[in-house]
Amino acid sequence: MAKWLITGGCGFLGSNIADEVLGQGHEVVVLDNLSRVGSSQNREWLRERHGSGWRMVTDDIRDSEAVARLVREERPAYIAHLAGQVAMTTSLRDPRYDFEVNALGSLNVLEAVRNTGSESVVLYSSTNKVYGDLEWVELHEGETRYEPADYPHGFDESLPLAFASPYGCSKGAADQYMQDYCKMYGVRTVTFRHSSMYGGRQFASYDQGWVGWFCREVLRQAGGDSRPLTVSGNGKQVRDLLHADDMRRLYVIAAARADSVAGRVFNIGGGTAQSLSILELLSRSADAAGVQLSVEHLPARASDQRYFVADTRSIEAATGWTAQVNVTDGVERMLAWIKSETAPVS
Repeated sequence: MAKWLITGGCGFLGSNIADEVLGQGHEVVVLDNLSRVGSSQNREWLRERHGSGWRMVTDDIRDSEAVARLVREERPAYIAHLAGQVAMTTSLRDPRYDFEVNALGSLNVLEAVRNTGSESVVLYSSTNKVYGDLEWVELHEGETRYEPADYPHGFDESLPLAFASPYGCSKGAADQYMQDYCKMYGVRTVTFRHSSMYGGRQFASYDQGWVGWFCREVLRQAGGDSRPLTVSGNGKQVRDLLHADDMRRLYVIAAARADSVAGRVFNIGGGTAQSLSILELLSRSADAAGVQLSVEHLPARASDQRYFVADTRSIEAATGWTAQVNVTDGVERMLAWIKSETAPVS
């Protein structure tokens, strides 16, 4: 039995991991300021499932003293650092807030571990946006998707960094701090550069959580709302999808192998087999919902990657973890969860 501190523990990723480790009998402390849509619902969900067997701390990751006090008092074996500003559009509107949450907040966690002499392992949720817009990658445009001329297994960790957008810069800075604190101070960190994640407890919005958002939009039209859904760009942008169940397993497996993977960075996603374009997702979800979609296309978003699929062979070799939920089953489960929840739309 180990103690976990989960920052952003009432978010999509955090609540799923909290549920996983609580179910395995571990002790959990959740740090979350409950600012994100759906976080209060996820807190109540955890309470319903696990009662008082975990501790909720309502503080802000930007408060260095609060973070240091929490690490000092709890001495967690593992810190899943998931708190963050997660929308590129928000970062463009308010880059200072984005920096303070993502970069400074991450530094607060690392400094808390270093200054308290904690032996905590820090598992950090980074992003594929540290690679920039990838406009230099040669792509072939097909009927429903882009495909790279090279990279048959997707992109591995040797891809050059090219921070773009305030979001990419803030997450990229934290990504590099994680690796440096392992080298300079011996803090055991593991960095996951995530592609697209989806599944239950994801209260998606227009600018974050695209799989959940489009599934919700499809169900809106299936329910009789004829307003068109909007797609930025031509819809042929491709991502590899990682379901919440696989994501939960990843963090637990990596934590158990922390000594062998400390200081490393891994590209994480569902891989080429679980990749979809926006158009392909809409087609699958519309078929499952039995609706003919009305779609309106908008200009492409700034710095949007037209293609990103993670080459997951490094994490598989290092830990034995592999993605197991296929996109057909995963999308059906996403639709079912949205139907079962009175999920707010932002």
